[in-house]
Amino acid sequence: MSHPACGEHEPGPYHPERPQRLGAVRDRLIAEGLLDLLDKPAVAPVALDQINRIHDPAYVRDIAAASPRRGRVSLDPDTAMSPGSLDATLAACGATVAAVDYVMAGDGPSRAFCNIRPPGHHAERDRAMGFCLFNAVALSAFHALDAYQLDRVAVLDFDVHHGNGTEDIVRGEKRLCYASSFQHPLFPYSSLAQEPGHIVKTPLDAGTDGDGFRRTITRDWLDLLARWQPQLVIFSAGFDAHSADPLASLELTAGDFAWVTGAVIDAVGPDVPVTSVLEGGYDLDALGESAAAHVRVLAGL
Repeated sequence: MSHPACGEHEPGPYHPERPQRLGAVRDRLIAEGLLDLLDKPAVAPVALDQINRIHDPAYVRDIAAASPRRGRVSLDPDTAMSPGSLDATLAACGATVAAVDYVMAGDGPSRAFCNIRPPGHHAERDRAMGFCLFNAVALSAFHALDAYQLDRVAVLDFDVHHGNGTEDIVRGEKRLCYASSFQHPLFPYSSLAQEPGHIVKTPLDAGTDGDGFRRTITRDWLDLLARWQPQLVIFSAGFDAHSADPLASLELTAGDFAWVTGAVIDAVGPDVPVTSVLEGGYDLDALGESAAAHVRVLAGL
């Protein structure tokens, strides 16, 4: 799932979170013959007041007010808004909500992938950071709780950076479990304090390869999922742990992203709905290859 507005966010020349990321994923899906096999439901942006479900209303108003008519506004050294940014992040949120509705409908495929930007997992309840404005994954998780009366939703984040924003937003909601693997130390330099059974952090040393990643995910995530028995899984699918990515120093390959996707599906069972949301990934070739490997497993191909 995607929306044209997601390409209108322009954080600036040479910024790694650039519009071409969406095309890199789409083009690889086309090249591998995957795109024509996938449903492409319509996506509508969410209304601004829906964001209040996860973000402080004053923060939501501030972001809306900061939206420029021309040029760019810097929210922090990494995060900027252009005239298309507000519409882009509302469309990104809309895609993740639509993905939950799609997989929960019960009359078709039970998995969905959202090719969206800007990313969202660094956006805290009252703070933009790390390229992120609104936290689309968190919004979709709370939408699942509210609209479908779910009791157990698991958000699993394999981006190379810790999803501090998602953790901040879900911390008080015990119906949500959040597990994040990430290079440590690395932005956003989060604490490693754990909240067993609810918040799980999986730090990885620089240079960790696929074998180390698989061992650690097996230890930290798969037993957790067996105990948690989620009714819905949401991936924060960042592909910047790839060895070619310029912003980090892990040594994963597309095959490792395919592995974690399949391992999670095996752990929760094939009948549990799954959505996935693009987060990071800044080498375009590695991003396209990795996302396609992930989508192929989601699609059962």
